[in-house]
Amino acid sequence: MATNQVLLLKPVEGLGAEGDTVTVRSGYARNFLLPRKIALPVTQANKKQMEALLKAREAREQQELESARGLAQRIEAITIAIAVKTGEGGKMFGAVTANDLLTRLKEEGVELAKKQLRLPAPVKELGPHLASIKLHGEVETELKFEVVSENPIEESADVAADAETQEVAD
Repeated sequence: MATNQVLLLKPVEGLGAEGDTVTVRSGYARNFLLPRKIALPVTQANKKQMEALLKAREAREQQELESARGLAQRIEAITIAIAVKTGEGGKMFGAVTANDLLTRLKEEGVELAKKQLRLPAPVKELGPHLASIKLHGEVETELKFEVVSENPIEESADVAADAETQEVAD
């Protein structure tokens, strides 16, 4: 297969960031990258442009890192309470998922992609919990949230009967 070396002008998922020199198949370069002005063929004249792109990339990455750190501090300061319906004895109906957390974060003014939020499994218990959030390659934080009952927890009939027999026995 024939390959070409191209200089990326914009970041391409799974290929590289701007300023990178990558080897791709000729058809991919000719039919996709070059017509969309995402890349340029590597020539001596383009080497200077590559240096300028690398400087711009460094500045952009530094700015992204700083904004991710600021967002991490905001997220750490937020404590979310999610009210759920419960039945007898505080048993939850359903579960709290990543989408529920993303919706609550959006209400707090923090907009995240679903793939950034890492919740190991849907939460099916009342009480405090933690979720991991990856904001940047170097910045990861934890979100503290609590699952609470939206109605008062009623003891089940069995638990109430056991409590009454305990009191009578004493």
